[in-house]
Amino acid sequence: MKLQRSGFVAGIALTATLALTGCGSDNNEPTAEGGSSTAPGNCVSGSLTAQGSTAQKNAMDEWIKAYQGQCADAKIDYQGTGSGAGIEAFIAGTADFAGSDSALKEEEVAQADAKCPGGKALNLPMVIGPIAVVYNVQGVDGLQLSSSTIAKIFSGKITKWNDPAIAGENSGATLPAATIETVHRSDESGTTDNFTKYLSKTAEADWTFGNAKAWKAPGGTGAAKSDGVATKVKSTPNTISYVELSFAENSDLQKAKIKNGAGEYTELTGESAGKTFENATVKGTDGDLALELDYATTTAGAYPIVLVTYEIACSKGSAKAKEIQGFLKYTSSTAGQTALAELGYAPLPEALRAKVETSVAAIS
Repeated sequence: MKLQRSGFVAGIALTATLALTGCGSDNNEPTAEGGSSTAPGNCVSGSLTAQGSTAQKNAMDEWIKAYQGQCADAKIDYQGTGSGAGIEAFIAGTADFAGSDSALKEEEVAQADAKCPGGKALNLPMVIGPIAVVYNVQGVDGLQLSSSTIAKIFSGKITKWNDPAIAGENSGATLPAATIETVHRSDESGTTDNFTKYLSKTAEADWTFGNAKAWKAPGGTGAAKSDGVATKVKSTPNTISYVELSFAENSDLQKAKIKNGAGEYTELTGESAGKTFENATVKGTDGDLALELDYATTTAGAYPIVLVTYEIACSKGSAKAKEIQGFLKYTSSTAGQTALAELGYAPLPEALRAKVETSVAAIS
């Protein structure tokens, strides 16, 4: 199913470019105007093994196809095992780089750095992927939810679709008395980490489980990986879950409007997701580009639940440094980012893309 994503892409790029221009501790510039490409001169022969984020799996598949199509001697295997598994594989030395929907945790940094002799593990943002709150309730269109209500639903405090809290946010909607079935990721997932981080930052009184890649709240039904979540919601009435936008759209799932810090119930669009990046900051240093997002943003029209998918790679010391650099030069290039346009993702804002490109160029 080919998605018409041009409006989404434009919204992200135009809204977020200026916001991120001054972020971070460095003033890196792009290595070349317009970015790198997959021209033969940029091809690096050799094989790479990588795994991790399922949210970026569709992007990776597209990138690998394009890169290998022009670089016949390059072989890249990426497995969507989940962000937690990807980082574990990187630390164990069984993955040359990892994909993760969350930057490395403090307790993971030392172990990851140890795999990079003379360097450190970098968090390199590659894909913006808004998280949709998806549901399957017959006759209910345009569901509106605040973070407090979402937290109560996923923590088991609200169990019926016609609960007064839901009804109060959806005036005029005919809500069934059916029992709500929440669906969460059964594997460790950066999508879960970002979703629960949103709840912990915006609904502290109602969400007491913190944020983590593993689901901590009681009850609900677990489903493996992003496609498993989407399939479960699609096939099961009265379910609700969270999934990265491309999977929601590929499965044609209903997406809730989310109340932001400005008090508006906002539909997930390119413009609304892009506005959440207006207050994003780069918290990493020395080429590390881990981002800090403001989930409680009061920017008018902002959709607040977004994630950024990172590639975790060594700045120095990897035996596959040249191969990793060659591939990531493509994924961080204008051409690589443009390739995401019809997959339900958004390209990096140009100011951030240029920083990523510069960090990749320094890999050795």
